[in-house]
Amino acid sequence: MRLRAVICANEPPIRQFLSMVCARRGYEVFTFPDPRLCPLHGMPRCPCAPDTVCADLLLLALHLPEGAALDFVEALLDKGCVAPDVALISGDWSPAAHARAVRLGCRLFRTPFEIPEFLGWLHSMEHQVDPRRVLLDWQRQGWRTAPPTPAG
Repeated sequence: MRLRAVICANEPPIRQFLSMVCARRGYEVFTFPDPRLCPLHGMPRCPCAPDTVCADLLLLALHLPEGAALDFVEALLDKGCVAPDVALISGDWSPAAHARAVRLGCRLFRTPFEIPEFLGWLHSMEHQVDPRRVLLDWQRQGWRTAPPTPAG
């Protein structure tokens, strides 16, 4: 089963590391330095039919431009997205951001995070993906994306 990850992180080393980890696990990976550049941001409502998802996993750095990570997640939910598993990564969680992320159902990682903990979360999440679900065809939607990151 093919999995898809969307990664938004403004720091290239973080974005590249997360992309590499996911690609090596067989994910189709789309990366963006800012969630406002991601096609999921600009959609007026979720285009997914029942049993279809835009992505299986969202990995977001919390301190994106203008606090965009939490706003992005909240907007996806407001648009009716069947929210994929979402992880937020930050080195300094304010109490308000922490509470909001938990309320939105996000998995939180504090940097620097333990690689085994992160891989364990990925493993757990991967085993919860319904093998009958279909991935939305981003190209058919006319969405411009960064090319999938090659594995290896």
